[in-house]
Amino acid sequence: MIKMISLILGGGAGTRLYPLTSERSKPAVPIGGKYRLIDIPISNCLNSGVRRMFVVTQYNSASLNQHIKNTYNFDMFSHGFVDILAAEQTPKSQGWFQGTADAVRQSMHHLRTHEHDYILILSGDQLYQMDFRKLADYHIDQGADLTIATIPVTDKDAPAFGIMKVNAEGFIDDFTEKPGPELLPDWKSVVPQEYADKGKHYLASMGIYIFKRKFLEQLFDENPEATDFGKEIIPIAIESGFKVASYAFDEYWTDIGTIHSFFEANIALTDNIPDFNLFDNDKTVYTRPRLLAPSKVFGTWFNKAIIAEGCIIHAKKIERSVVGIRSRIDEGTEISEAVIMGNDYYETMEEMEQVEYPMGIGKDCLIQHAIIDKNCRIGDKVTIKGGSELPDTEKDLYVVRDGVIVLKKGAQIPDGTSIGLPVSQ
Repeated sequence: MIKMISLILGGGAGTRLYPLTSERSKPAVPIGGKYRLIDIPISNCLNSGVRRMFVVTQYNSASLNQHIKNTYNFDMFSHGFVDILAAEQTPKSQGWFQGTADAVRQSMHHLRTHEHDYILILSGDQLYQMDFRKLADYHIDQGADLTIATIPVTDKDAPAFGIMKVNAEGFIDDFTEKPGPELLPDWKSVVPQEYADKGKHYLASMGIYIFKRKFLEQLFDENPEATDFGKEIIPIAIESGFKVASYAFDEYWTDIGTIHSFFEANIALTDNIPDFNLFDNDKTVYTRPRLLAPSKVFGTWFNKAIIAEGCIIHAKKIERSVVGIRSRIDEGTEISEAVIMGNDYYETMEEMEQVEYPMGIGKDCLIQHAIIDKNCRIGDKVTIKGGSELPDTEKDLYVVRDGVIVLKKGAQIPDGTSIGLPVSQ
């Protein structure tokens, strides 16, 4: 492997993922029942032979820092590490990170003691499996100063990304950050027919970059006020005539930027052959080894469900849903198209007898099209039913976004409560 260090960006405030980000950063949001989003880029690095990683954090970073500390420990002979770089005041900078480029710029001095020729920059809130060795080989073969991983997207999705024009040699001639719908016709690209048939005519930046170390340092030195890669650094590099290459990625990738995308990505994991494969010998997704007991089930009917470790389930039915660690679900309850994040700890029998609503989901409940954050206490005969007909709203205990009902972390829902659509719909 070439001499390369990875910087994984912890993301901003994550307002579009609220309330999942009210107490945690985006990369710390649980996914797939037992993982956190940060596990994805770190696992991709490990599977690609990249064993030196810095995670750059700022907002709500306590749980993310704890997860990394408890999960990624290397032995003294590997020379590998996953270190946290928290936003800090220095003689050169007294403020918070102002953007992606500013976060990297302020972190560069921590890399000086590590020998490297290339810097791999990743986002901490995406779901994909990529071999960074192929990306690095392509970058070197192109003789590029900067290589951007790209993927075709539709006109609906394009305004949320940096969109580019790529020439026949694979270099980027032009780039615009988040173009409005009225500008999109000018940014269509020639894409493989399989993507054109799906209406994916636009090449979007995946937020995955490889820079030559000296080139990135030069860009920062010459543009001290530039704070964002998409809005400033990349356009400057292209306009200055540097070699900026596009690496075409043709596998599954999704940006976990909204409640809708987060919900859909989780539910898609329950498919017979999901696009994101958790059952792959060569693409292991690593996470914290919690040493939990196996899950225990009593008479539940399952269909297309993911059940994490440590659960105690008496439910009547669980279909097309993800059930997270230490979940407790009582008799008669039916769950479909839902993400149950589980619990951070177990309550003892004595503790359960002393509270009005034990942690978990009670008897005879109906939960559909919903996300139940961690440590919630749901009483008996509760209905939580989302749907596209519901308007976006926020209440003390839950939020509705894009038709998905999201129960806030630690919410307590009394017996007989009905949230969302009536059962008849």
